[in-house]
Amino acid sequence: MTFLFRDALGTPRCPQGSVVCIGAFDGLHLGHRALVGHAVERARVLGLPAVALSFEPLPREFFASGALPPRLMLPRAKAEGLLDAGCTGVGLLRFDRAMTLMPAATFVREVLADGLSAREVWVGPGFRFGHARGGDLALLQALGRESGFSAHAIAPVQLDGERVSSTRIRTALAAGDFALAARLLGRPYAIGGHVVRGKQLGRTLGFPTANLRFRGKTPALRGIYATWVHGIDGEPGKGRPWPSVSSFGTRPTVDGVEPLLEAHLFDYAGDLYGRRIEVEFVAHLRDEEKFPDLPALVAQMRCDEARARSILQLHEPQRASA
Repeated sequence: MTFLFRDALGTPRCPQGSVVCIGAFDGLHLGHRALVGHAVERARVLGLPAVALSFEPLPREFFASGALPPRLMLPRAKAEGLLDAGCTGVGLLRFDRAMTLMPAATFVREVLADGLSAREVWVGPGFRFGHARGGDLALLQALGRESGFSAHAIAPVQLDGERVSSTRIRTALAAGDFALAARLLGRPYAIGGHVVRGKQLGRTLGFPTANLRFRGKTPALRGIYATWVHGIDGEPGKGRPWPSVSSFGTRPTVDGVEPLLEAHLFDYAGDLYGRRIEVEFVAHLRDEEKFPDLPALVAQMRCDEARARSILQLHEPQRASA
């Protein structure tokens, strides 16, 4: 049985022991998957549950002084991805002021030893933890010996001579290099979620959209894109993908504020409200911009649709999840 948790304190969650991996896991790229896969395999060998520990908000979001830094995926997608990768449990620990003040030794004792009965802990290269990032792998290993577990770091995963990282993926996405992003992720970049009701302005303009919210996070993309939508005929990964053109931004022409992903599916007339879909990004068409009036916006939307249709004729859709 799988389990999710936000607080590792209190009643032990794995009294028989566990194998723990720790990371931000934003995007679940090849490096993350190597770390998780190693922990899952070690858990299988030892006959113990594999538990992935992450934080929400991410530390760099908590410490941001202005606009939140961009995210590759939402917390729910991260948790689902970790479970799909073989983890028995996923902890999205609350990263708040109390967590920032927690000494490294307290984190090891209360979270890893008392909360998860860790037998092995696996981390990525350059791992730091505890108050003021005062803990490193050497300290984790020393504290682990006192608490009954061993600690290990995996080697960095390289692609084209550079380390695979979430920062590198965000840079690729910002540059419109979806091919590189897909190679770093091990799959095409996509955003999934349940379709929500918007203001239905697109429908009145002749461009009905399926809308996904990014729920208080800053997306790594902004603009207009040629996309494939998965999940129209069932769960994502089942049925045929649907060609579409998508806008991801705040909709400045209509004075929008919240980032919204709006996918216009070509020649589709069904009802998608409440359906879980995934939007796979193929190509960047243009930046988001504010138009003087709605007719000017509609004229540009027609051009965007024509370009997206042409591009998608040359690209095979793939199964994606983010």
